[in-house]
Amino acid sequence: MIYTDLVEQVAYRMHVPRWASLPLSGEGAAKHGGRANRPGIAALYLALEAETALAEYRQLSPLLPPGTLVTYQVTVSRVVDFRSGYEGEPWDPLWESFGEDWRTLWFDRRIEPPSWVLGDNVLAQHGQGILFRSILTESGTNLVLYPNQFGADDEIVVHDPQAQLPHNQESWQ
Repeated sequence: MIYTDLVEQVAYRMHVPRWASLPLSGEGAAKHGGRANRPGIAALYLALEAETALAEYRQLSPLLPPGTLVTYQVTVSRVVDFRSGYEGEPWDPLWESFGEDWRTLWFDRRIEPPSWVLGDNVLAQHGQGILFRSILTESGTNLVLYPNQFGADDEIVVHDPQAQLPHNQESWQ
């Protein structure tokens, strides 16, 4: 694997408005799993471009559901950089399967997605995340972070200078 450090990297995520009060939790991905995390593993999925965050939120629907776009500043020291894709060494051949449709594999066919095994491998080697190309935007980049892997110098800061994000679920009542 190839590792990179991110220093004050700007990233974005569209949140369902009701859950915008928890922009750092990663628990939604832990509940059902995600491309690079199996159920039970907290992961925060971000995009490096606002357009990519919108496309990832919309998925394949022609309509964009209501959402709250949140901006983050990320500093982490050990992220797998898979933006160039699988090119043989130093990548395990399983990385060639990273882009497979994990939802179809898991929810429809009950097959463990190879990308979950890759996420497990990153965690086992003390990786804090994975940078990878978006499947939904040609030039977009996604970033999955594993907050439970962070060290003392790693952080994700939500940019909300006027405290406009809801503070808890009671904000919606």
